[in-house]
Amino acid sequence: MAAEQTHDVAACKRVDEGITRVFQLLGKRWSGQILAVLMVQPAHFADLRRAIPGISERMLSDRLAELGAAGLVLREVDEGPPLRVSYQLTPSGAALEPPLRGLGEWAKHHLPQTPACVETAG
Repeated sequence: MAAEQTHDVAACKRVDEGITRVFQLLGKRWSGQILAVLMVQPAHFADLRRAIPGISERMLSDRLAELGAAGLVLREVDEGPPLRVSYQLTPSGAALEPPLRGLGEWAKHHLPQTPACVETAG
């Protein structure tokens, strides 16, 4: 029995490492919403801010920097005037689309809608 438990713990740790890394990045508030907007098309900073109600400029900037450092989002400066910054998914970021859409479908079927979800769904 003890050997069986050791095997199970080792298997859980192997699975947990990848999941932990994913959710340390994508589990942060607003990261999923940012990626969802960029899955549709590249966007300027102001467009992202309008598309994600409730996010502050500082938080959007911080999350974009984190997603950029992780290699998921590319930041490009559009020469002006006016000077604008646009963001798009990298190939690694775009590769997240199928699993994120799958999680969205799972949520539709298995998670109750909260009032906040109902308000933003429209």
